[in-house]
Amino acid sequence: MTAKPRLSLDHITVTDTTPAQLAQLAAATGCSGICPFLHSMAVLPAMPEYDLVRDAAARRATRAVLADTGVTVDLIYPFTMAGRTVVADFAPALEAGADLGAPLANVLCYDRDPARRTEKLAELADLAASFGIGLAIEFYPPAQVRTLADALAEIDRAGRANIGVTADLLHIVRGGEWDQSLPLLSDPRVRIGQIADGPAEMPADQIEWEAGIQRLVPGKGAFDIAAFLAALNPGVPVSVEVPQQSALEAGVPSLERARAAVDATLACLGDRESISASDRAR
Repeated sequence: MTAKPRLSLDHITVTDTTPAQLAQLAAATGCSGICPFLHSMAVLPAMPEYDLVRDAAARRATRAVLADTGVTVDLIYPFTMAGRTVVADFAPALEAGADLGAPLANVLCYDRDPARRTEKLAELADLAASFGIGLAIEFYPPAQVRTLADALAEIDRAGRANIGVTADLLHIVRGGEWDQSLPLLSDPRVRIGQIADGPAEMPADQIEWEAGIQRLVPGKGAFDIAAFLAALNPGVPVSVEVPQQSALEAGVPSLERARAAVDATLACLGDRESISASDRAR
């Protein structure tokens, strides 16, 4: 039987929590890790006010919850690279991430200048390495690194071994390159997978809305989740990234929303095991 991958609970699944509360939910739902935002994001719904970068006491409290639950941090947000980004400004966030034991920082690339984008990415990789942290480029159709192939090419140009990829199933589907991306998921530079579901098609003007606040729990949409999971290398963590704005507005508690997303993911992992066993029998 194929071993189940490490499951991580992404903060976007339950934005109405602090990182400490996210860790508690992860433990309660059987996840081994979390992918938290280091500070509040005004664009995300119902997120409480906190700042682990500047608030050392809150960071200590979060570390205490992590220690108590045995949950660890798999990936930290947000690291967004734009044309005017000053890479050195990320140092306090990277220091905070290192204090929490984070191995990876998630990077979105919006800089339209290809040469500058690559130069700053390499600079950020060097800065992150000084804190013992690697980078994971999250390709995203509205960004300047739009596909998995784009992300791998960007890594080649940057020439830094500590840069990998965050592979979000939703972004692969919405980027329109499923057939091209699927075989690339076995590239060892893919450091973490993100799972959700959705309808087969989504209007272009709703892609950001869907990605940020309203995805479907795994198994409730049209995505080939089993193929995505089977394509990832063993040992690659899988983050449950299922924002459910409608359920949040309906008053569904965060634990219930997290449990629905994680349980649905576990059901899909069962499908993955069935596919793997079938492949071995051929």
